Amino acid sequence: MFIGHFALGFGAKKLAPGVSLGILFLACQLADLLWPNLVLLGIETLSVLPGATVMTPLDFSNYPYSHSLLASLLWGFIFASLYMVLSRSGFRVAVVVAALVFSHWVLDVLTHRPDMPIALGETTKIGLGLWNYPIVAIPIELLLFGIGVWVYSQCTKPLNRKGSVGLWSLVVFLLVVYVANVFGPPPPSPTAVAWSAQAMWLIIVWGFWIDRNRLTTVDAES
Repeated sequence: MFIGHFALGFGAKKLAPGVSLGILFLACQLADLLWPNLVLLGIETLSVLPGATVMTPLDFSNYPYSHSLLASLLWGFIFASLYMVLSRSGFRVAVVVAALVFSHWVLDVLTHRPDMPIALGETTKIGLGLWNYPIVAIPIELLLFGIGVWVYSQCTKPLNRKGSVGLWSLVVFLLVVYVANVFGPPPPSPTAVAWSAQAMWLIIVWGFWIDRNRLTTVDAES
């Protein structure tokens, strides 16, 4: 998934209203922020294989440190613990943040073919393969994204024009990137994929900027 992950980031604002949208995005996409760096370092690998699935030509051959079940649980614990200490947030917020990190693995299991590792070694891999059924995968992801954006828009209101334009321009941007990923040509190389994935940090910064220009309308809880 792509926008499906951001959907949960948007929607989590209702459960953790005191947490910036940038942090929520960082949590839900932590695996995909770690992954390209591990690929560039040669620790994890992928290849461009047209036909790997109907919706993506990427063959994720080895990525246990960013995308395995065990790694997702560990990264979720580490990220949530650091956030709780640095922000002095309560346990409830930490649970929401950790769950967001782990949600990445869950959504990827739904869409990937059986390439999602359980442990750090080359052991059991699972995946339901919705990417091979775009008539099912695309509506589900768009619906999930729509719900997430709607929840965020109901939990916050713009403080100024930047708060409104910033949010809806990000929504449009994410949809355009999604369409390009699904219907565009295969990338030229794994290295190009890894470098282009670094642009994800722009979306994280965008999330922080949006939240600074919007007022949370639900009560924050610790």
